Amino acid sequence: MILTALNDYYDRLAAQPESTIAPLGYSYEKISFGLVLSPEGRLVDVLDLRDTSNKKPRPNLILVTQPPKRSGVNPPPAFLWDNTKYALGLTEGQDDKAQKRAAEAHKAFKDYHEEVLDGTDDEGLLALLRFLRQWQPEHSGKLPALSEETLDTNVVFRLEGERQFIHQREAAKELRKQLLEKAESPEGTCLVTGEHAPVARVHPSIKGVKDAQSMGASIVSFNEKAYESYGKSQGDNAPVSEKAAFAYTTTLNHLLRNEPDNHQRLQIGDATTVFWAIADDQSQTQVAEQTFAQMLNPGASDESETERLKRLLDSVARGQPLREQDPGLNDEAQIYVLGLAPNASRLSIRYWETGSLQSFARRMAQHYQDLSLEPLPWKTFPGIWRLLLETTPHRGKEKKGSWDDIPPQLSGELTRSILTGRRYPRSLLTNIIMRMRTDGDISGLRVALCKGVLARERRLGVKGIQEEVPVSLDKENTNPGYRLGRLFAALENAQRAALGDNVNATIRDRYYGSASATPASIFPVLLRNAQHHLGRLRKDKPGLAVNIEKEIGEIMDGLGSTFPKSLRLESQGQFAIGYYHQSQSHFRKPEPAEQGEE
Repeated sequence: MILTALNDYYDRLAAQPESTIAPLGYSYEKISFGLVLSPEGRLVDVLDLRDTSNKKPRPNLILVTQPPKRSGVNPPPAFLWDNTKYALGLTEGQDDKAQKRAAEAHKAFKDYHEEVLDGTDDEGLLALLRFLRQWQPEHSGKLPALSEETLDTNVVFRLEGERQFIHQREAAKELRKQLLEKAESPEGTCLVTGEHAPVARVHPSIKGVKDAQSMGASIVSFNEKAYESYGKSQGDNAPVSEKAAFAYTTTLNHLLRNEPDNHQRLQIGDATTVFWAIADDQSQTQVAEQTFAQMLNPGASDESETERLKRLLDSVARGQPLREQDPGLNDEAQIYVLGLAPNASRLSIRYWETGSLQSFARRMAQHYQDLSLEPLPWKTFPGIWRLLLETTPHRGKEKKGSWDDIPPQLSGELTRSILTGRRYPRSLLTNIIMRMRTDGDISGLRVALCKGVLARERRLGVKGIQEEVPVSLDKENTNPGYRLGRLFAALENAQRAALGDNVNATIRDRYYGSASATPASIFPVLLRNAQHHLGRLRKDKPGLAVNIEKEIGEIMDGLGSTFPKSLRLESQGQFAIGYYHQSQSHFRKPEPAEQGEE
């Protein structure tokens, strides 16, 4: 299913006018320098092809012949380009072992091109042959054009006086076509296309997945006897034609490219996520992809885009089609979402979801409704990555989490639940409550996640979750966890009112964890301390003391005669919601009195 969708998407991209997808046998690779050769094969110049628009130069993506998959003892060279170890026999390593490997790699590059270019009469290809025959790596230090920053980078060749590279010459393209046709591969029925065609023994590498091997990784590979069956090895275990293997890997590499204009790639936890759309025309496809990208990762700075997203999700929540808000949107545009995570030399599929743009928009709208609290704890919709950061320890004065602390399994489960509209992972509630108890940061987003888990489970009819979860302060709510959370906020308010904001550690800093888990062990102590705070407050601000005492009494009237010994996980979530509602009510400005009222 995944490979088929990627193969079909390649065909659509290749059919577009002025397509930028690599044709069969080619790929976009990071190239840093161009070696200019004279017709006699002398190195006359070295061109810097890197992008220097930023402070640090970086390689440019240039279309070259597809590199071979390198593994084993003697990795094969690329055709008409390669890194300096192969093309020049030069590497940064100064030890004997590194120099020996560079010499072996250069010899392989030289022997390969001697064999392949034998009999050519093309001026550019002959110049490369002459260069390889006379080039001596040990003499490179005499050439001022070759600097240390050239070493271990990818290089291409160009004939002096021309603008195109040697691998772009018509003779080189024709030779590349012949090499592909001559490739000896056993034929079989392709599991992706159903065609009878040559089967790829080894699939091309996939690059761009965060924390995966820099040389690339694979979705389909068999390199151990334990993975083989019926005496079949490598690609024969799951026959995919060479064309289909090229198509799906080229498409993935295109989607995974790390470029500023690539809006189809997003990092969610450890999963590098790519997505694409298929609609009636190219303009609808682009708008659908941009809209879906904004749903997954709402911008924090563009107010107009935030307002547009809010209108879209509000209209979807009311059951209206997207095109009523934006005529350029096609509700039936198909969206494909793939999450990839590193796993040694392979890639794990974190999630794979497909559906219409309308269905994904409806699920995203429901997701934000489930999280909704009053007052709203965000100015712009929180992307999935922002929610995941709330599951990590908050450190420092700014109390920020780290990407490295996000639980890998949780990121995939949360994303999948949002994309499908199913239950949030129960581990999310456990993790959030544990974090609040540990670091004492009861942030609005953390409370919203607690509320979202409980609200969604009640809506989906999960057994044991029957009580409605309040969106705003509900003084009539008798849930023990919610009431105790409100009481804890009221007691904290009494402490702050009596001692001011310069308290070294509030009761939240010291007692939140035990109060939310084992109320009977701590609330009697807190109530006794509150009497001291109220007594002090009566001397300075008697009116405020009366109001706070009245608030505490009103909350306690809804509790039983004794505090519960412990609270279940769901009730601890309700505790956080009650605490948030009550504490936020203390910061709310009082409504203006009507005329005639004091």
